[in-house]
Amino acid sequence: MKSPWLYVLLVAYSATPGWAQQGNAAPETDGNSVSADAQVLRLEDVVREALEKSPDAESALHAIKALQHRVAPAEALPDPTVAVGWAGNPAPFSIMARDASSYRGVTVSEQFPFPGKRKVQGAIASKDVEAAQANYEAIRRRLTTEVKAAYYEYFYDEKALQTANRNKATLEELAQIAAAQYRAGKATQPDVLRAQVEVSLLLEKIIVLEAQRSAAQAQLNAQMQRAPESPLPPTEEAQPVAIPSSLDQLYALAAENDADAQGDQKQIERNRLAVTLAEKQLRPDLGVSYMFQQRADQPAMNGLTFSVNLPVFSKSKQHQAISEASENLISAGKTRDGRLNQVRLTVRQQYLAAKAEEKLMSLYTKGVIPQGSLALESSMASYQTGKIAIQPVIENITTLLDYETDYYRQLADYQIALARIENLTGTDAMVSPSATESANQPTPEEK
Repeated sequence: MKSPWLYVLLVAYSATPGWAQQGNAAPETDGNSVSADAQVLRLEDVVREALEKSPDAESALHAIKALQHRVAPAEALPDPTVAVGWAGNPAPFSIMARDASSYRGVTVSEQFPFPGKRKVQGAIASKDVEAAQANYEAIRRRLTTEVKAAYYEYFYDEKALQTANRNKATLEELAQIAAAQYRAGKATQPDVLRAQVEVSLLLEKIIVLEAQRSAAQAQLNAQMQRAPESPLPPTEEAQPVAIPSSLDQLYALAAENDADAQGDQKQIERNRLAVTLAEKQLRPDLGVSYMFQQRADQPAMNGLTFSVNLPVFSKSKQHQAISEASENLISAGKTRDGRLNQVRLTVRQQYLAAKAEEKLMSLYTKGVIPQGSLALESSMASYQTGKIAIQPVIENITTLLDYETDYYRQLADYQIALARIENLTGTDAMVSPSATESANQPTPEEK
């Protein structure tokens, strides 16, 4: 029969996430929906449901469709006008007999903008559509980033709670051993009390973690447009992947693919066309009118009239419109430059944060957690043989708990940083062919 301290060692080792996960991997869902009955909560399913149900994304999509209906009218001719009238008798549409000046008639008029105006108007409307499409993409990316952040917060709280519960079981077992040692005269009553106090303290921490998990669950449900209290299964395992080692590469991708910067660029192009249109307003438009008249005892008359507008007030009208459009163009350019500068700063911040978290995860999995496990094993054996008091054993248990919890905190923050980089660079996978070491580094589950 195994001795009690050996059983505690096994429980302590099982406190590492790997012992709980090996041989118990939950089968994947079919990916069609996120169900409370599913055995694992997959990130791609959560993102898909959030995007499908997002009111903001739906609103932006309908805004695109609305703007698409502006293109054809912008390129169309102005509506023609029809006028009817008479002269002579006061009775409507009557002709005064034996009076050659009396008539009734109809006039049809059409305005023809100066060549090129309608084409530019259509191009401006098209640029508005493209800017709205960029805004739609920006909304989807921001939502995806928010969903991933909420998902990994939920992941962290789940893992922290699991780790705390396993360590609570270890402490409870240690308290039972201390009680048995006390009854056998091999330990003091304070040893028993210390172990029991630590169990109570850990219970307090578990209550806090449960509250945090509930808050994270509510946030994740809100992203999926569900009721906050809707149940969710545990998350799937998160594996850290490598990020490109070149910050310049990320700068280039962000400058090219950032959705907000793309929208700003479309606005620049739109305002440049607006300047062209404002300049064309100095060119006169052509008006054409056809008139048909009936007269008493006289042949019917046909008439054709041509007219142009004269921009004699261009200094206070057209030139002011040109200046306004030019200022808007400059403003759009400055907005884009500011956005690109902010993008570079954010990319750098997230890249450096991810790199630091990557190093910390490697430190935890390759050094800190294995060393903490060995320290716990050694102290447990020493306590069982009466070489040390119970306090070092308790400290090693709580320290190992902190190490494992910190590892999951770093892993969650690492994944969130990657999600923010993906948002800015427009990429889905941050794996670099030259950075396989980080992608393959062992996690506590594997250790």
